[in-house]
Amino acid sequence: MIFIPLPFVVALLLVILLVQMIRRNEADLRENIAFILLMAAYALQSVLIGIRWGYDVRAMMPAQSVLATLIAPLAWIAFGSLTTEPSEHRLSRLWPHLLPAFLVALLLVFWREPVGPVIILVYLSYGFALLWLALAGPDVLVESRLDGVLRSYRSLWVTALAILASPFTDIIISFDMQWTGGAHSGAVIAGGNVLALLLLGGAAAVASEAPAQDEETVDVAQTTPRATSEDSAIAAAVDALMQTKELYKDVDLNLGRIARRLGLPARQVSSAINRIHGSSVSQYVNNHRIDEARRLLAATEEPITRIMFDAGFLSKSNFNREFLRITGLSPKAWRLEHQPPGSVVSATSLPARSMPEQ
Repeated sequence: MIFIPLPFVVALLLVILLVQMIRRNEADLRENIAFILLMAAYALQSVLIGIRWGYDVRAMMPAQSVLATLIAPLAWIAFGSLTTEPSEHRLSRLWPHLLPAFLVALLLVFWREPVGPVIILVYLSYGFALLWLALAGPDVLVESRLDGVLRSYRSLWVTALAILASPFTDIIISFDMQWTGGAHSGAVIAGGNVLALLLLGGAAAVASEAPAQDEETVDVAQTTPRATSEDSAIAAAVDALMQTKELYKDVDLNLGRIARRLGLPARQVSSAINRIHGSSVSQYVNNHRIDEARRLLAATEEPITRIMFDAGFLSKSNFNREFLRITGLSPKAWRLEHQPPGSVVSATSLPARSMPEQ
């Protein structure tokens, strides 16, 4: 029987995720290039691990070390791209993150002893940087679409913790070398890296998604500073954008776009909405979308799915969840209660207990 190392199976799964990612983001590949490169690096690293520990090909180790030193900076670049405007993603700002990999490549040629500690230092540095980014809260991801910001935020946490946990594999291996002469090192490295790559690959796929995913609402119950007159002015300006420009109908809307329309820092806009409305930016925008959906449900006979898109939602489950959060009813039940008597929808929907909701 042909032996297929587990890392090869993981690499195949990562390639499938990569292809799906490219197909989903076909229209804006340039904006998601960092996540695509990150996923490709995960898949290639899994292949190298499979060759090294599955077939004991030691020649893979230098390439594995260099690629490992690229993964942590790529993760930082990818998630960092969600915190700044696309125009700021310049090569001049990104190339310094390639220096650790270049340093490891030089060390592999001239002085191999420090390679392990350097890789550990790189992972700890970028892991803590990602953790610091995560501690700033979901609204720091200003370029993540509002429908998907929570998933991107959770993916950021998963990535930060996984990268911080990676150096502990080396600690376990060092103990194994002392106690058993390295009898379990191969299994520890392969297993630990396979698990980490699966977690990281899933996180990258979710964070880069263009289509909206099912989201739970963010509860802004944490204490915030008292609102100022400046907060009131900013919130009023955002309200005007929503009411006059109907900005909430933009399915790709994110905090960065709102802030750019006002010419203000995204964090300032987010804080103003939090303090004045007592909600996150995504909740605030969804409130406007649900108001529009209720208007259309009561005034028209359009299918519920069509109304969902017209109101600015892309995910049916997210639409239903937000509608239930605000009204306490499903869209179909709300329509039955609020449409004028004798309307076509009311007349045809009452006996349709077995008909699927549109």
